Amino acid sequence: MRQFFIFIKCELGRTYEVAAEIVDSLAETRQVHSVSGAYDLLAQFAVEKEADIGRFVNTKVQTISGIKDTQTLICFNAFTSDKGLGEA
Repeated sequence: MRQFFIFIKCELGRTYEVAAEIVDSLAETRQVHSVSGAYDLLAQFAVEKEADIGRFVNTKVQTISGIKDTQTLICFNAFTSDKGLGEA
């Protein structure tokens, strides 16, 4: 699995609605957090190794009503108790 995070900026007053839609409609969602700063949400996703992350973001996330902007962070490695030897 490939892990990645997306910072999401929502239309005013729609953050909770957008978060619920992400959790309810995208099976690839691992967690969604409300955050402070330039973005409203930080969402974690996991897709199959051969998946096109750009296409996933473009067609599944950015098309959700209430989303104004996104910034995607692709993970290289997950450092865990197994010393980061597991797959990210």
